[in-house]
This record gives sequence, structure tokens and C-alpha cells, in this order.
Amino acid sequence: MENSDLTMRELTFNIAGEIVMSDNPGKTIKKWREEFDVTQKDIAERMHMNTSVISDYETGRRRSPGANFIRNIVEAMIEIDGERGSPVILRHSLGTGNKVIIDIKEFFYDVPFDKFIRMIDGKLASKLDIKRNIRGYTILDSLTAILELTSFDYFKVYGWTSERALFFTNVEFGRSPMIAVRVHPLKPAMVVYIRPKRVDELAIRISELERVPLVTTDLSPAEIKEKLKTA
Repeated sequence: MENSDLTMRELTFNIAGEIVMSDNPGKTIKKWREEFDVTQKDIAERMHMNTSVISDYETGRRRSPGANFIRNIVEAMIEIDGERGSPVILRHSLGTGNKVIIDIKEFFYDVPFDKFIRMIDGKLASKLDIKRNIRGYTILDSLTAILELTSFDYFKVYGWTSERALFFTNVEFGRSPMIAVRVHPLKPAMVVYIRPKRVDELAIRISELERVPLVTTDLSPAEIKEKLKTA
């Protein structure tokens, strides 16, 4: 918790500082609002003001937002992110931008296993008859994750729950991601390889030993994100 609080404070300070130092504060506010994937309405409701105020600052109709406004709008974005499982905070807390965690999301309700596979046009690679609900997902760049994630960082990819699908991009044969799953104490509900060249038999064997279904999909990360937007 201490590390998480420190990351939030650092991120709040950095965003506020960037807005203050920017030649176009409104444009910088908009950039961070879009990074946090929140609407002007979301921010306005959190700050108890009209949406037009946020719009006016972003378009430059209002100039030079004050220190209190900047602090409040940044804290509003951080709070909303926290309620969603802290995807932006998690990405930045790894110190690698978006290179490791491409996307992370918590679902508002459980998604049945079979429905989730249909949503991502998935194909089951391992022979497991497990019907677990999926409560979120994380898309990881497998090469960067293997090189840069520490054991402590690996906990962060699980967000609020381990009952999630871990997607891996840049998979050639799929050994390393499944070995990582085998040695780590937390197990996901599902592992998905995005457009693998082929799936190694060892990866399938580990999947079956750990009872973690292994799935493949030909969708891109952007297509997966779009397909799961309503989940």
C-alpha cells in the first residue's frame, strides 16, 4: 500500500507540474484526461461543476487554470482511475510507460468463460474442461514483461483480482509466458496468446498441469480492447 500511495503522489505531482509548465495548459489537461480515458462529464461531476468549464479550459476559452483547479482535476482523474482498478497508475508505476502493460481493465460483472472466448474469437489450445468466470484482463508485451518485470511488479498485472485473462503479445512459441505463470504463486483464470507463430507443446503441458486454460486469438490488442469494451 505504501508503494501504491507513493506512486499516486508522484503521478499527481508530475501531471500537475506538466500542466503548470505547459505553454497550453488546456491541451495538456485534455491529453491526461484522454490518457485516463475519462470524459469531460466524468470530471465535471466529480468536481461538482458544469461540463462547460472543463471544455472551456481544454479549448483555451478559459486561460491559466489556477493551482486549486489543477490539483482538483488531477485528483479527480486519479480517483476515477482508482475506482477502475488503477490501470493508468499501474502502467506508470512500472516505470516503463506502456511498454509492458498495454491495457488493463476490471469488469463490472463476471463474464462466463465460454462467452469470453467467443468475444475474443479465441481457440482453446489446451485440453481443459474448466468453466471459470473472467473478472478482468491485462494485455502484456511478452518480451518486455520477461525482460523488465520483477516478481513484485508481476503482482500488479493482476489488478483487483487474479480471476482474469492474461493476454501476451509478441509470442513466438509460448514457452516463457507459461513458465512465468507456473513459477508465480498467483494464477490467472486464463492465458491468451495473441497471434502466436505456433504454440509449443511445453506451453500446453504447463497449462494443463497448472489447470490454467491456454487460448489463442488472431485479434490485435486494439481489436481485443474494442471487443471487451462493453464487458
